[in-house]
Amino acid sequence: MPTTNFNLQQKKLPAMAQCALFVALITLGAFIKIPVPYFDYFTLQFLFVLLSGMLLGPAFGTLAVTIYLIMGLTGLPVFAAGGGIGYVLRPSFGFLLAFILTSFSVGFFCQRQGEKNFRRYLTAALLGFFITYTVGLGYKYLILNYYTGDAVPMWLVFLSAFPLDIPGDLLLCFLAALTAARLEKVNVNHG
Repeated sequence: MPTTNFNLQQKKLPAMAQCALFVALITLGAFIKIPVPYFDYFTLQFLFVLLSGMLLGPAFGTLAVTIYLIMGLTGLPVFAAGGGIGYVLRPSFGFLLAFILTSFSVGFFCQRQGEKNFRRYLTAALLGFFITYTVGLGYKYLILNYYTGDAVPMWLVFLSAFPLDIPGDLLLCFLAALTAARLEKVNVNHG
């Protein structure tokens, strides 16, 4: 019986190592800031969140994002603007929360697909995009209207994601789908 447990642990180790790799990639993605003239900056976190679901599946992808979120909330400066429990009061924190559901949903969708190809990965990425922006903008609206006291209508909250965030993240959806499809093709050819 101990041999069976040892073998199961050996099979889990690569998945746990991949999970740790994605925690690092999501963290790195927060610090890869692409400056955009006349605007703030754009990060690559969303790309790695999508890939965590696509490549690790719903369980380990969600675990990687959750660990990242816990690290940031405990004070490690892994978020784009630092870390700490006070981050929950930032209007953008809803996007970080949404990443958990996004990774799970993308992973779940991909896991249920037969043949994995660019089109299916792109569909999963767009699902993740919808979830991320629904939760993220909803949270931003609530924080702005009920915590900071600013009376900001939802349409203005939505417009705040243009012209940088929404188009940029849609581009990341294509990049994630392309990356996952290429990795799947390599895996099939060498597996």
